[in-house]
Amino acid sequence: MPHFAPVRVRGGRYQLHRFVRHRRRAVAAGLAVTAAALVAAGPREADRSRGHPVAEPVRERRAVELVAAPVRIADGATVRLLRPGDRVDVVAAGDATAGGEAALVARGARVTKVPEPLDGAAQDGALVVLSVPRSTATRLAGASATARLAVTLC
Repeated sequence: MPHFAPVRVRGGRYQLHRFVRHRRRAVAAGLAVTAAALVAAGPREADRSRGHPVAEPVRERRAVELVAAPVRIADGATVRLLRPGDRVDVVAAGDATAGGEAALVARGARVTKVPEPLDGAAQDGALVVLSVPRSTATRLAGASATARLAVTLC
């Protein structure tokens, strides 16, 4: 076998040092290319939002308009148990309801005020002011004209 001179590679010893020195630049360049690719692959429509697609658009809910409905409850002692902020169910009972059975008129109505009873009104029941939707207030007014009303605490 013939004798060969040793083969020397230029810069082999310093390539690792050069790679360590320029690693930050390589990472920064890679991140910039990745960001540009993500922007280019994004949605084309201006009004479409990013993220998961929505199966159907969310309907806007109309705010329920609450009204204050004064209601005369047949049992005055029951009304003395109520405080503003309580939730009650209003039940109509008497001959005016179908077959004389009780019927639920309002569910989960919030008590807003319990006025002080007048001197001669104790036998007629007691007044309470409820915060309810307008349609429920109409049902309460109709039921109070034809039946005796009672409340149950929720």
